[in-house]
Amino acid sequence: MNRTAAEDGFFMPADWGPHERCWMVWPCNPGAWGEGMDQACLATAALARAIAKYEPVNMLVPEELIPIARLQLGSLVTIWEAEVDDSWSRDIAPNFLIDGDGGVAGAVFDFNAWGNKRHDYFKDAKLGQWLLNELDLPCYQVPMTLEGGSVHVDGSGTLITTESVAFNSDRNPTLDKRQIEERLAMYFGVRKVIWLPDGLVGDKADGQVNKIARFVAPGRMMCAVASHRSDPNHANLADNLARLGDERDALGRPLELLELPLPSPLQHQDGHLLTRSYLDFYLGTGAVYVPAFDDATDESAARLIGDAFPEREVVQLDMAEIAQRGGAIHCMTQQQPKA
Repeated sequence: MNRTAAEDGFFMPADWGPHERCWMVWPCNPGAWGEGMDQACLATAALARAIAKYEPVNMLVPEELIPIARLQLGSLVTIWEAEVDDSWSRDIAPNFLIDGDGGVAGAVFDFNAWGNKRHDYFKDAKLGQWLLNELDLPCYQVPMTLEGGSVHVDGSGTLITTESVAFNSDRNPTLDKRQIEERLAMYFGVRKVIWLPDGLVGDKADGQVNKIARFVAPGRMMCAVASHRSDPNHANLADNLARLGDERDALGRPLELLELPLPSPLQHQDGHLLTRSYLDFYLGTGAVYVPAFDDATDESAARLIGDAFPEREVVQLDMAEIAQRGGAIHCMTQQQPKA
């Protein structure tokens, strides 16, 4: 019988802990990016260079794109040749684990491109296990279908996720809440799972939690809110806030909730509401990297996030083009914690 991560003493740490490095994936799918491919590469390179000022960055790049990537990334970013289908590191790279005693490992979900939203995902589905093998780290295969952006932890035994992703019929049609909670506990070392019903309206990933609620410190959570009642997200985000107000973490603490307004709602050319959220930030070793969407709330959002992390520099980067695909900075990155 295969052992689980928790049985071996591993757990997923909070992202505000020390990092060994950051993993990113170079944009490589012209069919996904279309005319925005060049802008996506520029934004990805700018983010990687900014993060690399404070912590090492490894960029996973298909062989044929290495010359282009090397020109744009410069000398601070390390390029790793890898076979990938898309560029969302958060969802396809391993969720790294530590054991508090110098050990590092990784947990890998079964990945099926957000409930079979795409069909060319087989390289991405293998990436997590391949990367851990290259790093010579233990790999724990989680027996369920999810993505890295669909779970978030406080490092003290609490995990938050959404029902709209975990119970999606194209991901885990045979699993109930108890079975999913057991798997999350066994492979991420958590003792409490907080459930929110839905993520953002129009989220092509079915409502991942990393755009609506994130721990920013022990017992503190930052939550997306809609500033105007006309925003299609107003009702579900208000409901999330009320639910979290009644929750406690794994240590029995009530949650201190910090509100972070969304940018103004915009529609993609295909009619979908763009899932733009300032919670889609990356918490680096010495800085917090905040998306800008060419919106009137960009500056105030950066200030609110900076107030939550006063010891870190706030670096805001233009993610307007990246957001056309439904993600931003957190979706593009995956931290590897220090042992």
